[in-house]
Amino acid sequence: MNPLVLPTISTFFIALSAVLVAIGWALVKQRKIEAHKKTMFAAAIAALTFFIIYVSRTLFIGNTAFGGPEEYKIFYTTFLVFHIILATTGAVFGLVTIWSGYKNNLQRHRKLGPITSVIWFFTAITGVMVYLLLYIIYQGGETTSVFKAILGF
Repeated sequence: MNPLVLPTISTFFIALSAVLVAIGWALVKQRKIEAHKKTMFAAAIAALTFFIIYVSRTLFIGNTAFGGPEEYKIFYTTFLVFHIILATTGAVFGLVTIWSGYKNNLQRHRKLGPITSVIWFFTAITGVMVYLLLYIIYQGGETTSVFKAILGF
């Protein structure tokens, strides 16, 4: 299998989730509540699809090391840590925001929604940038599975 297939597919889903969040935000501004709910649910499914592919790939294939120039590695690593913090924060905010909407706690949902959306937009943008740096701009470095790294097979 081409080593770009899974990273490309997972990056597509994270970008799709951000586009759907933007559409959902526009729909709620237009008071199209049912369309907003459906679109945000689709955004959550796209984000979950990304996460499942990412975790599966990490466990069974592994993570790809930065393959760019050594002098850029510290900048890439700093950027990657920033992205991971954003993604983790965005996921937690996303779950709370979705849950508050589902439970019809609209005061909390309206307060968190815009914050969550902005965090998610930056998460998606930095995620696409990580993909570009790892696979398009520079050739990815070594990839080792978690099982191989820990268990030796």
